[in-house]
Amino acid sequence: MAKLNDTGVYQLKGGNWAFRYTITADGKKKDVRKAKDEFGNPLRTKTDAIRARNRATEMERAGKTPTPKVRRTVKEVFTEFCETGRTDRAYRTKQKQDSLWENHLKNRFGKRFVDEITSAEINDYLSELYYVEGFSYQYTQAFLKMFYLIFGQAYSRNYLDVDIYNKLCVNKDTRIKMPKMKTEDDTDIVAFSREELSRLDDYFKGTNAETAYLLGRYCGLRINEAFGLKWDNVNLEVGTITIDRQMQYQDGLIKLVAPKTRNSRRTIYLCPHLLEHLRKRAEQREKDAVELAPLRKQKQRFIDDIDGKKISSTELVNCLPDGTIQTVNSFKYPSREIKSKLGINFKYHFLRHTYGTLMAEMNTPTHLLCNQMGHGNVHTTQRYYIAVSKSGIEILQNNLNQL
Repeated sequence: MAKLNDTGVYQLKGGNWAFRYTITADGKKKDVRKAKDEFGNPLRTKTDAIRARNRATEMERAGKTPTPKVRRTVKEVFTEFCETGRTDRAYRTKQKQDSLWENHLKNRFGKRFVDEITSAEINDYLSELYYVEGFSYQYTQAFLKMFYLIFGQAYSRNYLDVDIYNKLCVNKDTRIKMPKMKTEDDTDIVAFSREELSRLDDYFKGTNAETAYLLGRYCGLRINEAFGLKWDNVNLEVGTITIDRQMQYQDGLIKLVAPKTRNSRRTIYLCPHLLEHLRKRAEQREKDAVELAPLRKQKQRFIDDIDGKKISSTELVNCLPDGTIQTVNSFKYPSREIKSKLGINFKYHFLRHTYGTLMAEMNTPTHLLCNQMGHGNVHTTQRYYIAVSKSGIEILQNNLNQL
């Protein structure tokens, strides 16, 4: 016998049962709580409460669910979303959405009415992208998010009735979802071994990219955060840096903009090695400001800060002595050379993975590492505690030898 859904059902102190549910009427949510059935009888058992709740919600849907007044195509819904529904989205997010729409979704779904598309159709499309087209799991997830925002926009404007929307986006058995992850995509954490780190330390030592490298290695910064770091946000006395902006290219211009998420705003504590490096850099910066003043005046570049004001490239931590700005593109050449000369598949983001993995191996409390890395969800941080690294295997083997 199938188990009845007991969501929203609870027992009262006197022994009888009650239920609750939420309805939306005239655009407003309303919580409903009842302890009697439709005939006014008290609910003596849990089963009575479940059945009464089911009847009540069915009556609500039958009597109050608005039917769509007009039909809209997917293209019309997305256009409306761009005009009214994403004013708070980051520039890069809008760029990504526009790219997905123009290059993929417009031709496939643009002319279709939004209320005629089924979950099965979307799930088949996502499987095609992932298994047949060979798109990465993360990239395929971007398509899933696009469908959720399109259907959400349609529902909020009454172009989808509640039953269709629930089938598409709410009911766990019928809603659109990602295809099953391929085995080779099961982990996306890549950490350098101690040996590789030693070789990377030697490679970057004394180069123009050394400071940015150390910020990734010892702080786990994202590359945009490293190159958007200002000297004003470095506290050499306390030994901290504050992340409250990042560098981005927008319409071909270099700008400092807000971090990707609220949790990305954080204060990071520096290890002694990096702190000493930054102190030496700060001292040299003061000398360069005097000795290279004419050259810095000529080479410096003015960019938009987070508040829209112009600042000199010399205010950035990752700036050459002569005032030349450094950007995220500064790591393209080192990445290629490291792979060809050292045989190491180097990506700057792997430094962040390595930092998280090493901190996890040293039993850093999860909530502290979550804060230092700027994760929005502690579950993201917990992946570093279960990731298998070379040094982690060595610890495991050492423990096994002591059994």
